[in-house]
Amino acid sequence: MIYQKTARTVVADYLALTKPPIMLLLLITALGGMLLAEEGMPSASLVALVMVGGALAAGGASAINHYLDRDIDERMSRTRRRPIPSHRTSPREAWVFGVILNVGAFVVFAAGVNLLSAILALSGTLFYVFVYTIWLKRSTTQNIVLGGAAGAVPPLVGWAAVTGDVGLPALYLFAIIFFWTPPHFWALAILIKDDYARAGVPMLPVVRGLTETGRAIFLYSLVLVALTLMFFTVRAVGWFYLSTALALGIPFVYLAWRLMQGGGVRRARHLYLYSLLYLALLFGGIMVDSAVSF
Repeated sequence: MIYQKTARTVVADYLALTKPPIMLLLLITALGGMLLAEEGMPSASLVALVMVGGALAAGGASAINHYLDRDIDERMSRTRRRPIPSHRTSPREAWVFGVILNVGAFVVFAAGVNLLSAILALSGTLFYVFVYTIWLKRSTTQNIVLGGAAGAVPPLVGWAAVTGDVGLPALYLFAIIFFWTPPHFWALAILIKDDYARAGVPMLPVVRGLTETGRAIFLYSLVLVALTLMFFTVRAVGWFYLSTALALGIPFVYLAWRLMQGGGVRRARHLYLYSLLYLALLFGGIMVDSAVSF
């Protein structure tokens, strides 16, 4: 019984290293890129390969992030229960696990899909690890703006898996996630502002305060929603997508505007939670629009 319990704990800790909620959202955006490229549902085998490869890449990048951010995680109440700071997993184990997952992802994509998708997936990990985690996160208030490019890679991977190239619609999907990332993470940063300050991470609310952060969130939200509507003009998506983008975008801008007016943590929480739903439903709208003619 003791062994069984220990085995379950080890599995749970390794799973936690992969950050499953983030992984799921990234896989949804990769699938959206696939359906958009296919103008329908790709073959089940291709979808399975991209989902497996994408899960390995996202999980591997997250595990390496756990390893690199272990000093920060120990100082933040939100993260100190993670496997490494709570000493349930050693830093070396997390590092090796992350590298193995990324090697596996590259093999799955290169052997089962195509080389471009493998290179894109690996580039996302490298950007996340070296540019965002090691450099930007600890050095600038614009860390999440530039670093958000890593999280915008999965739609490119999904598109490339189907077409073997990167087209304009895929770049739109990349840009949508790129501009969604700052409002999403800055809203979260407001919620855990004291944690970031304690850890010495120069997030925008810590360095510039809530007023400037609120203005920045609102401006990025306007650009984001405008971009989602402009996407319709390239004729890669139809009226169902446009109506979905409009229906989701209006509340997003409204919540960002309310946060800019004040309200602090309470309104930041509303925007943060809605932003998660927003991105999932927006890409759900892309998938429905791609699979069904309206």
